[in-house]
Amino acid sequence: MAQDPVCGMQVDEAGAAGRVGHQGTTYWFCSRHCQERFQADPRRFLRPAAAPEGMPAGKYTCPMHPEVVADGPGSCPICGMALEPVQPARDEAPDPELPRMQRRLLIAVPLTLPLLAGMWLGLPAWLELALASPVVLGCGAPFFARAWRSLRPLRPNMFTLIALGTGAAYAHSVVATLAPGLFPPSFRHAGGVPLYFEAAAVIVTLVLLGQVLELRARRATGRALRELLELAPRFTTRVLADGSEEEVSLELVAVGDRLRVRPGAKIPVDGMIVAGHSFVDESMIRGEPLPVEKGPGDPVIGGTLNGNGMLVLRAERVGADTLLARIVRRVAEAQRSRAPIQGLADRVSAWFVPAVIAVAVLSFFGWALLGPPPRLAHALLSAVSVLIIACPCALGLATPMAVMVGMGRGARAGVLFRDAEALQTLQQVDTVVFDKTGTLTEGKPRLGAVESAPGGDPAQVLQLAASLERASEHPLAQAVLAEARARGLEPPAVSEFQARPGRGVVGRVMGQTVLLGNLRLVQEAGLDPAPLQARAQALAEEGQTMLYLAAEGSLRGLLAVADPIKESAPRVVAELRAAGLELYLLSGDSRPTVQAVARRLGIAQFEAEVLPEQKAEAVARLRAQGRRVAMVGDGINDAPALSQADVGVAMGTGADVAMESAGVTLVSGELAALLRALRLSRAAVRTIRKNLFFAFAYNAVLVPVAAGALYPLAGWVPSPMLAAAAMSLSSVSVIANSLRLRRADLT
Repeated sequence: MAQDPVCGMQVDEAGAAGRVGHQGTTYWFCSRHCQERFQADPRRFLRPAAAPEGMPAGKYTCPMHPEVVADGPGSCPICGMALEPVQPARDEAPDPELPRMQRRLLIAVPLTLPLLAGMWLGLPAWLELALASPVVLGCGAPFFARAWRSLRPLRPNMFTLIALGTGAAYAHSVVATLAPGLFPPSFRHAGGVPLYFEAAAVIVTLVLLGQVLELRARRATGRALRELLELAPRFTTRVLADGSEEEVSLELVAVGDRLRVRPGAKIPVDGMIVAGHSFVDESMIRGEPLPVEKGPGDPVIGGTLNGNGMLVLRAERVGADTLLARIVRRVAEAQRSRAPIQGLADRVSAWFVPAVIAVAVLSFFGWALLGPPPRLAHALLSAVSVLIIACPCALGLATPMAVMVGMGRGARAGVLFRDAEALQTLQQVDTVVFDKTGTLTEGKPRLGAVESAPGGDPAQVLQLAASLERASEHPLAQAVLAEARARGLEPPAVSEFQARPGRGVVGRVMGQTVLLGNLRLVQEAGLDPAPLQARAQALAEEGQTMLYLAAEGSLRGLLAVADPIKESAPRVVAELRAAGLELYLLSGDSRPTVQAVARRLGIAQFEAEVLPEQKAEAVARLRAQGRRVAMVGDGINDAPALSQADVGVAMGTGADVAMESAGVTLVSGELAALLRALRLSRAAVRTIRKNLFFAFAYNAVLVPVAAGALYPLAGWVPSPMLAAAAMSLSSVSVIANSLRLRRADLT
């Protein structure tokens, strides 16, 4: 089915009056006038209509069973819960299940209240039957339907218990009203057979109330993603080739378009500033509170907020390719993943409903054989109470709800978890391994010194180095190129370029083979670094990184590059150490440089001049010692170690392959976000444990009480109506506890 973008009517391909292509998108229309209105002013419309039959459509899934995927709204065939959209929508779509439950509740309440009053005032049996039947058979019909569906895959659930309990009470009462003579004396009390119409109706009404509260609370769990989606503006101003401007829907923006962003407006897409200066607030994406100064050549992120300057940017990533869209997509996928701790709840849930039914049967026979008169009447009430009070939903919701809320909270704080396992594992780590460049340091090095071998020319050393670095993506390359530009040196062309990870680069410049890299590269080439070793040692002790340059088999000079330590690094390292975590530093840089950084940050254990595979081996050794390791890095050379660690933490400003290898991404690239990730992980796991404890304790205590455990002491058994209220509140309380994560303090 497709939706007409003008009037909103649903229309399939056969019933569409026409369609029109605009900016590469096909729109479907239910009538000719709608098509004409669209063609007259396409900027009115916010997004393409849904695709007709045969094209990808929105999917729905169950929060407790993400393997269940349906083409539209409905209920889960395993647990009976209402399905939710797989991908969040910017405009919150009306949940068809919630209004249906609300309507049923509005019908059930006025019919149930007279039945409750009749417990004291007394009502004719036929009137109770007339009032209870619409409630049980009409308003409660979805519960019976879900219970029936649960029998086909042999996966009984909460609705199986509700249907058994209310069905038994209602059926007993109907027979007692229409044919009371069928019951033996053991069912009779005060000369008649007790009726339970009010119990059946109240149970259905309370379960409906619980469903309404639960659906409202579940809708709140997706609010974080909707808030992220709302960061992007609906319209933007496109600058045309002739200098004129037009307002267009965001969906019509293409790569390469020039867009004007006025003061106080939101950045529409990821792009590069081509004109203007301003301060941009990126806190909503990166989690960092301070605005960032931006000017021509600086990148900007869609969804961030422009300050008081006028900007013109060139669109580079649009639609699903923007960072905001990728964040939303990743968080949505992570919310549907399952934490390892969920396995316990899954194993218990598999046996829970059969066990509850067994307890109800035992309770029935226990009261029938040993209870006070009327024994069978008491036996029926006890069995119904056991069936109703048990709530497997609370057990199943304990982990998924906390994961969903935690993932959304992390996204707002600039922390992305790949899945629930990473969320759970991060709080278990006792060892943190850091890369240096781009992680503890800025990753934006500056050239400090250029030294030539005796008799050489420092300018020629810099020029040859810049030639090689033109083809390199390493952070150090930018420092060399920036200094060459500042000195007015034009780097010659390079050919046969090769990058040697962990060592340096090699290529041919002006007919000679030139290499530029660390000491390991020089030694592998059979060159003697002794002529420059003393100077290199002095510069390295200041924390600068050495790049040796050689050409045609002779050492020509060295370049010293300083990479400043991030402002937040000392505080983060100190807090991690104070929390009892073991800290390591692994770097491919020279030993003196790495030692200087480790000394300044107070990291006692470090390894220098390690290759990418050696980083992974070091992480594997730590894990073999029984440590739970988090590896923090940002570059391509960190990817093996990130994958080897119990949980990899990637800087969002680093290489894409690093982020793909990591379980956690710090969007801002700031180390302070690592502390937020750790605090969120701990808060989420605490919430999951509280939820599981509550669900287990609830059933461990109340199921025996419903069976009559307190009767010998207090002479009291909870009525099925109280059992229904307790059952409904159990699921709502688990969700409410999970929603507290939205306000978790991560500072």
